[in-house]
Amino acid sequence: MSVYCVTGAAGHLGSHVVKALLARGDGVRALVLPGERCPDYVGGREALREVAGDVRDALSLDQLLVGLDGEAVVIHCAGIVEITGKTNQRLFEVNVGGTKNVLDACRRHRVKRLVYVSSVHAIPTLPRGQVMREIDAFCPDEVDGPYDKSKAEATQLVLNAVKDGLDAVCVHPAGIIGPHGNPAVGTARLITTCLKGKLAAAVNGGFDFVDVRDVADGILAAADGGRTGACYILSNRFISFRELLDTLTRAAGIRRVRLFLPAGLVKAFAPLAEAYYHLAKKAPLFTRYALNTATRNALYSHERATRELGYRPRPLTRTMIDIVAASGLKRRRRAPQPI
Repeated sequence: MSVYCVTGAAGHLGSHVVKALLARGDGVRALVLPGERCPDYVGGREALREVAGDVRDALSLDQLLVGLDGEAVVIHCAGIVEITGKTNQRLFEVNVGGTKNVLDACRRHRVKRLVYVSSVHAIPTLPRGQVMREIDAFCPDEVDGPYDKSKAEATQLVLNAVKDGLDAVCVHPAGIIGPHGNPAVGTARLITTCLKGKLAAAVNGGFDFVDVRDVADGILAAADGGRTGACYILSNRFISFRELLDTLTRAAGIRRVRLFLPAGLVKAFAPLAEAYYHLAKKAPLFTRYALNTATRNALYSHERATRELGYRPRPLTRTMIDIVAASGLKRRRRAPQPI
């Protein structure tokens, strides 16, 4: 029987992967940063072993896999998402260097399979209106932004390892949302700000947003039945910020966000906003990089994952109802509206 070893297990996606594994009765080892632990909603701790460490440290990965030679399935979720568009050393140390360390550890311990969690951002963006599908090779020079480049480089490292005999599969999640998201980061911060009644306006734009639990299920399906060397896009569909927030506010029974600003106008003021938030030591809701992402082509196909893995993302309404339920926020200015 396999033991599943999950890196980044205290993060939003990693913790839901751990939760899904425990729910089906699997033994799990979870790599968490020192001082962190898997969230309480994961449950099933009798079958969970947490190992403190860091993917930048090869010894940490040996401790995660010790005694499991030939028995482990590694799910590499650990990574840094960078929405500022700025290059920083830690981003590449974790996303690229950490993946190199994971690959080396997989070889040393003869793991059964590696599932690498890449991103749709590793895939070059096609002109507006064209649907983006899986590709077979990745090049950092073909994508924009440090985060995109780091994921493209790391994904190619994994595919190179497959050519050398490693059993590995890559998955490419779209924009992840869902219950228990980090309220200080990205779209989860936008959602939390809205639920608190503090979002006066949003920007015209959108992305392909997918429920974290659907991504976790897709990862498990890839671990169990994905083709060696294959890549699978785990997406949902394009969702505008207007639809996202309208669905959220209906689920919460709170007032709608009515003001949506043109992206070009927001981009013009983005540098000032970034400077302000930097001085205030807060993360901005929108950055130039995030605005570019929210206004470019975001049509991704998950047809391969559906056909080969049985992947089927849930409706946005279900996700938003569950986000509201998990938030614990009770403020309601009016009764919930039917969805």
